[in-house]
Amino acid sequence: MPWFPAWGIDFPEPLVEVGETVAVFSEWRPSERWLLLAYDAACSEVRLWAAWAALRRLEESGRMVARTCDAEFLRLISGTHQISTAFERAGIRSGDQSAWIVHLPETAIGGDLGQMELPRTSYLDNEVEADRLMEHLGASLLARRPVPSETGLLRLGAIETEGTIEAAGQEDAFLLHTALADI
Repeated sequence: MPWFPAWGIDFPEPLVEVGETVAVFSEWRPSERWLLLAYDAACSEVRLWAAWAALRRLEESGRMVARTCDAEFLRLISGTHQISTAFERAGIRSGDQSAWIVHLPETAIGGDLGQMELPRTSYLDNEVEADRLMEHLGASLLARRPVPSETGLLRLGAIETEGTIEAAGQEDAFLLHTALADI
Protein backbone atom coordinates (compact mmCIF):
# COMPACT_ATOMS: atom_id res chain seq x y z
CA MET A 1 0.00 0.00 0.00
CA PRO A 2 1.50 3.37 -0.98
CA TRP A 3 1.81 6.13 1.55
CA PHE A 4 -1.20 8.37 1.65
CA PRO A 5 -0.24 12.02 0.96
CA ALA A 6 -0.25 12.99 4.64
CA TRP A 7 2.62 14.55 6.55
CA GLY A 8 2.75 14.32 10.33
CA ILE A 9 3.73 17.64 11.82
CA ASP A 10 4.69 18.83 15.27
CA PHE A 11 3.94 22.38 16.38
CA PRO A 12 6.58 24.12 18.53
CA GLU A 13 4.03 24.37 21.38
CA PRO A 14 0.53 23.01 21.94
CA LEU A 15 -1.99 25.05 19.97
CA VAL A 16 -3.74 27.85 21.83
CA GLU A 17 -5.17 30.00 19.04
CA VAL A 18 -6.43 27.37 16.60
CA GLY A 19 -8.11 30.03 14.46
CA GLU A 20 -4.76 31.67 13.76
CA THR A 21 -3.23 28.35 12.68
CA VAL A 22 -6.20 27.56 10.44
CA ALA A 23 -6.06 31.06 8.94
CA VAL A 24 -2.36 30.70 8.07
CA PHE A 25 -2.96 27.26 6.61
CA SER A 26 -5.96 28.46 4.58
CA GLU A 27 -3.99 31.42 3.24
CA TRP A 28 -1.10 29.30 1.99
CA ARG A 29 -2.73 26.03 0.94
CA PRO A 30 -2.80 25.62 -2.85
CA SER A 31 -6.47 24.50 -2.92
CA GLU A 32 -9.32 23.07 -0.84
CA ARG A 33 -7.77 19.66 -1.51
CA TRP A 34 -5.37 20.39 1.37
CA LEU A 35 -6.46 20.16 5.01
CA LEU A 36 -5.29 19.83 8.59
CA LEU A 37 -6.34 16.60 10.32
CA ALA A 38 -6.14 15.80 14.02
CA TYR A 39 -3.11 13.61 14.58
CA ASP A 40 -4.89 10.71 16.30
CA ALA A 41 -7.72 10.67 13.72
CA ALA A 42 -5.61 9.32 10.85
CA CYS A 43 -5.19 5.68 12.04
CA SER A 44 -3.48 4.05 9.05
CA GLU A 45 -2.69 4.18 5.35
CA VAL A 46 -5.60 1.78 4.71
CA ARG A 47 -8.07 4.02 6.54
CA LEU A 48 -6.90 7.20 4.84
CA TRP A 49 -7.13 5.58 1.40
CA ALA A 50 -10.55 4.10 2.24
CA ALA A 51 -11.91 7.50 3.31
CA TRP A 52 -10.35 9.07 0.21
CA ALA A 53 -11.99 6.45 -2.05
CA ALA A 54 -15.36 7.13 -0.40
CA LEU A 55 -14.80 10.88 -0.91
CA ARG A 56 -13.95 10.39 -4.60
CA ARG A 57 -17.09 8.26 -5.14
CA LEU A 58 -19.21 10.97 -3.51
CA GLU A 59 -17.50 13.72 -5.52
CA GLU A 60 -17.91 11.87 -8.81
CA SER A 61 -21.59 11.15 -8.14
CA GLY A 62 -22.37 14.66 -6.86
CA ARG A 63 -23.62 13.30 -3.51
CA MET A 64 -21.29 15.02 -1.02
CA VAL A 65 -22.91 16.26 2.19
CA ALA A 66 -20.36 19.06 2.64
CA ARG A 67 -19.82 21.81 0.09
CA THR A 68 -16.06 21.24 -0.13
CA CYS A 69 -13.94 18.12 -0.42
CA ASP A 70 -11.81 18.97 2.64
CA ALA A 71 -14.88 19.21 4.87
CA GLU A 72 -16.33 16.05 3.32
CA PHE A 73 -13.12 14.14 4.07
CA LEU A 74 -13.23 15.29 7.70
CA ARG A 75 -16.88 14.21 7.85
CA LEU A 76 -16.01 10.72 6.59
CA ILE A 77 -13.03 10.40 8.93
CA SER A 78 -15.27 11.50 11.81
CA GLY A 79 -17.95 8.95 11.04
CA THR A 80 -20.75 11.51 11.16
CA HIS A 81 -23.30 13.20 8.93
CA GLN A 82 -22.85 16.51 10.79
CA ILE A 83 -20.19 18.88 9.43
CA SER A 84 -19.78 20.79 12.72
CA THR A 85 -19.24 17.50 14.59
CA ALA A 86 -16.69 16.48 11.97
CA PHE A 87 -14.61 19.59 12.63
CA GLU A 88 -14.87 19.09 16.40
CA ARG A 89 -13.74 15.47 16.16
CA ALA A 90 -11.20 15.39 13.33
CA GLY A 91 -10.11 19.00 13.03
CA ILE A 92 -7.29 20.49 15.05
CA ARG A 93 -8.17 21.95 18.42
CA SER A 94 -6.66 23.88 21.29
CA GLY A 95 -4.04 21.79 23.10
CA ASP A 96 -3.03 19.74 20.04
CA GLN A 97 0.74 19.48 19.63
CA SER A 98 0.66 17.41 16.43
CA ALA A 99 -1.49 17.13 13.30
CA TRP A 100 -1.43 15.86 9.73
CA ILE A 101 -1.19 18.00 6.63
CA VAL A 102 -3.29 16.06 4.12
CA HIS A 103 -3.59 16.32 0.36
CA LEU A 104 -6.61 14.75 -1.37
CA PRO A 105 -5.61 13.53 -4.86
CA GLU A 106 -8.09 14.13 -7.68
CA THR A 107 -7.47 10.77 -9.30
CA ALA A 108 -10.60 9.24 -10.82
CA ILE A 109 -11.58 5.97 -9.19
CA GLY A 110 -13.90 4.59 -11.87
CA GLY A 111 -16.57 1.98 -11.29
CA ASP A 112 -14.80 -1.00 -9.72
CA LEU A 113 -13.11 -0.08 -6.45
CA GLY A 114 -11.39 -3.48 -6.33
CA GLN A 115 -9.62 -2.75 -9.62
CA MET A 116 -8.70 0.83 -8.75
CA GLU A 117 -5.03 1.75 -8.89
CA LEU A 118 -4.00 4.01 -6.01
CA PRO A 119 -1.98 7.06 -7.05
CA ARG A 120 1.41 5.70 -5.94
CA THR A 121 3.42 8.90 -6.36
CA SER A 122 0.98 11.31 -4.71
CA TYR A 123 3.08 11.57 -1.53
CA LEU A 124 6.27 12.47 -3.38
CA ASP A 125 4.46 14.61 -5.97
CA ASN A 126 3.12 16.90 -3.23
CA GLU A 127 6.05 16.95 -0.83
CA VAL A 128 7.27 20.42 -1.86
CA GLU A 129 3.84 21.96 -1.14
CA ALA A 130 3.63 20.12 2.19
CA ASP A 131 7.08 21.41 3.16
CA ARG A 132 6.02 24.95 2.29
CA LEU A 133 2.89 24.65 4.43
CA MET A 134 4.95 23.29 7.35
CA GLU A 135 7.29 26.25 7.05
CA HIS A 136 4.41 28.76 7.14
CA LEU A 137 2.94 26.98 10.18
CA GLY A 138 6.30 26.93 11.95
CA ALA A 139 5.92 23.15 12.30
CA SER A 140 8.42 20.34 11.88
CA LEU A 141 7.99 17.01 10.12
CA LEU A 142 7.36 13.95 12.28
CA ALA A 143 9.16 10.85 11.02
CA ARG A 144 6.12 8.62 11.67
CA ARG A 145 3.22 7.24 9.71
CA PRO A 146 -0.31 6.93 11.11
CA VAL A 147 -1.08 4.12 13.55
CA PRO A 148 -4.38 3.15 15.19
CA SER A 149 -4.86 4.15 18.81
CA GLU A 150 -7.55 4.19 21.48
CA THR A 151 -6.88 7.91 21.81
CA GLY A 152 -8.00 8.37 18.21
CA LEU A 153 -11.08 6.21 18.68
CA LEU A 154 -12.03 8.25 21.75
CA ARG A 155 -11.49 11.57 19.96
CA LEU A 156 -13.70 10.49 17.08
CA GLY A 157 -16.42 9.21 19.37
CA ALA A 158 -16.04 5.63 18.14
CA ILE A 159 -15.70 4.33 21.72
CA GLU A 160 -16.68 5.63 25.14
CA THR A 161 -14.10 6.41 27.82
CA GLU A 162 -14.76 3.16 29.63
CA GLY A 163 -14.51 1.09 26.43
CA THR A 164 -11.33 -0.52 25.20
CA ILE A 165 -10.43 -2.26 21.97
CA GLU A 166 -7.44 -4.56 21.63
CA ALA A 167 -4.70 -3.24 19.37
CA ALA A 168 -5.41 -5.91 16.73
CA GLY A 169 -8.99 -4.65 16.28
CA GLN A 170 -8.40 -0.90 16.39
CA GLU A 171 -7.93 -0.37 12.67
CA ASP A 172 -11.16 -2.28 12.00
CA ALA A 173 -12.97 -0.05 14.49
CA PHE A 174 -11.69 3.06 12.68
CA LEU A 175 -12.78 1.65 9.30
CA LEU A 176 -16.22 0.78 10.63
CA HIS A 177 -16.56 4.25 12.13
CA THR A 178 -15.82 5.80 8.72
CA ALA A 179 -18.33 3.50 7.02
CA LEU A 180 -21.03 4.65 9.47
CA ALA A 181 -20.74 8.28 8.26
CA ASP A 182 -23.49 7.76 5.70
CA ILE A 183 -25.75 5.35 7.56
